[in-house]
Amino acid sequence: MRTFVRAVLTVACFAAPLQALAQNYPAKPVRMVLALGGGGETLARFIGQKMTESIGQPVIIDPQPAAAGVVGANMVAKAPPDGYTFLYAATNSQVYRLVLSRNTPYDPVKDFTPISRLSDAVLVLAVPPNSPLRNMRDFLEQAKGGKLFYGTSGVGTTHHLSAEVLQLVAHIKLTHVPFKDPNLVATEIIAGRLESGFGIFGTMYQHHTAGKLRIIAINNVKRYGRTPDIPTIGEGVPGYEPPPGWNGFFGPGNLPRPIVQRLNAEIHKASTAPDMKERFDQLGFIMTLSTPEELGETVKRDLPRAAKLVKDAGIPVE
Repeated sequence: MRTFVRAVLTVACFAAPLQALAQNYPAKPVRMVLALGGGGETLARFIGQKMTESIGQPVIIDPQPAAAGVVGANMVAKAPPDGYTFLYAATNSQVYRLVLSRNTPYDPVKDFTPISRLSDAVLVLAVPPNSPLRNMRDFLEQAKGGKLFYGTSGVGTTHHLSAEVLQLVAHIKLTHVPFKDPNLVATEIIAGRLESGFGIFGTMYQHHTAGKLRIIAINNVKRYGRTPDIPTIGEGVPGYEPPPGWNGFFGPGNLPRPIVQRLNAEIHKASTAPDMKERFDQLGFIMTLSTPEELGETVKRDLPRAAKLVKDAGIPVE
């Protein structure tokens, strides 16, 4: 009986501080570090504003998309696990960079606490408006000579992996031009200095509708509802399957459970507000909210899948 009482008291001693932590959180501004840019940054700002209104403290947006998001992810991995710094990241920094670089400064499982998956990104392949490349058939024909350049937001991104898979499946040769800022891919295509580029729908579509560049293919499993007339890459390249392109929220490793639950609830509340569905659709994001456990399992599942993809494509590890 005494042993049982001591056990109960011990649990109570540990539980009380955690309960107090949850009740008092947040007591100061919270920083959301972004390991991505473009349309992802725009979506994060909408969510951050909703969260600010709900939690009563400012959610400060800190864009750190350099090196495929590794800079921002590393900042959060090294931050105190107190809930005042958390990460909005994509597969770029949490999966692909890990299997493409030997020098990634963090462990994607041990150094982060999953909070919630947010969405899958709609990805696209775009060309200048006056380009002779009208569709994937034209793109493949041009690439057969090994003279076609494509831009992405960096080595180890979903876009980079997509191009590598495309080369493997279609037996073509492309030349990669990586940029530090995803917006620069669109800028260079619009200026006519870049033949083609992979990017997210939210970054490219506004320029597509303005006639400044042309989206020739959707880089997803199926066509996107807002642009039903634009085919997928797979429709023109049998056997091509795009790598996963999800994004979500993470805290530093060992983030207390009550804070994880609070952040998860606030992210879900902000994302499902009545006016947010249109925001997601306009920016090309398909909402896929999850529990912390589901996001953690997604990371663990996609790491070996990405490693196999890299090996099969013969992509050199830096």
